[in-house]
Amino acid sequence: MIRRILLVEDNPDDESLTRRALRRGDRGAEVTVARDGAAALETLAAMAELPDLVLLDLKLPKLDGAEVLRQIRENIRTRHLCVVVFTSSGEPRDIALCQDLGCNSYVIKPVAYESYISTVQQIGAYWLTLNKTSPHRA
Repeated sequence: MIRRILLVEDNPDDESLTRRALRRGDRGAEVTVARDGAAALETLAAMAELPDLVLLDLKLPKLDGAEVLRQIRENIRTRHLCVVVFTSSGEPRDIALCQDLGCNSYVIKPVAYESYISTVQQIGAYWLTLNKTSPHRA
């Protein structure tokens, strides 16, 4: 079974590292990228099959990640998506806001290369392999 990830990331270097980590982790995931918040919501609306995981950066052009998360949770079709906020912000107010909005997890991007790769692999292993979602989600 192909697992699908929507990566919402405006930084090409972080996109490349995330893709590399997922390949190294052998998750066999199909990754779709949205470069800003508005594109993320448009992509979700256009998808015939929703992704198994949304990796969402907070600091995005057009609509920030918190607003994207808010709209995902308000939409009946997308409200049960697994959303991991994957961002460089460790600000307590950002963490609290995203938790209040219903993120499934909040992970701070490591700065060191190997730590970044390992963290993405762990996210993939948990959310794409261990975590179970309802087969009845829209």
